[in-house]
Amino acid sequence: MSALYHEVSGSGEAGDLVLLHGWSLNLRVFDGLVRVLAPRFRVIAIDLPGHGRSSWDARASTPAAQAWRVHETLAPLTERYALLGWSLGGQLALDLATALPASIERLVLIGTTPKFLKSATWRCGTPRPLLARLIHRLHADGERAVSDFLALLASGSAPATAARVLAKLRAALRTQGAACPEALTAGLARLRDGDLRPALPLVRVPALVISGQRDRIIRPSAGRALAHALPQARYLEVAGAAHAPFLSHPVQFARALHGFLHA
Repeated sequence: MSALYHEVSGSGEAGDLVLLHGWSLNLRVFDGLVRVLAPRFRVIAIDLPGHGRSSWDARASTPAAQAWRVHETLAPLTERYALLGWSLGGQLALDLATALPASIERLVLIGTTPKFLKSATWRCGTPRPLLARLIHRLHADGERAVSDFLALLASGSAPATAARVLAKLRAALRTQGAACPEALTAGLARLRDGDLRPALPLVRVPALVISGQRDRIIRPSAGRALAHALPQARYLEVAGAAHAPFLSHPVQFARALHGFLHA
């Protein structure tokens, strides 16, 4: 299996930090964060399978197989690292933390939920119709589905902030490339079917769970519940932020991240 596309930046004085982006996007969403972190960390940003410049392998479409592709990409680069996952990338980060606990020193989960859909035992999930509409739009018009999703992702913050975030998301797709349909479909299937709650007690590394107060995709209550279920987690809610607090509130986010990684 070929390595995933990745970029390495920074000195590594304070250790290695791996960044995993969310559904439909690519590593370019982290450019601003990388500039802040590179003076202290060696930052490894990865395009997830079928996203950006990474290939899609139909034989490795399951969540476990995708996590293994990330691991195989990282193996020649680093043995111990802090891991930051955003949204769907946060679920993949939890997969890695469960399967490879010796490799991961600290875990940062942004806009992440262990179970996306609302159910009788998971009241803080997202209502099923939202995902059903997204799946329908993806089959009817993939480009429009992604565009609608990005608009929802950015919304919730103040209008000027939301517009700035949306512009950065669109720029990332223009620069690095859109995700392939197979990867988009697999990602939504994971959100529809996945439930990581039974694995959370196995994630015994220090973790920081960050939610946006106005996130319209992953409710803050899901982030709080995730932090409560992880054995060594703390929770941070960014006031006024939506689903991408590292883009909407970069200074506050970077301060919290440095504080956690240097604790």
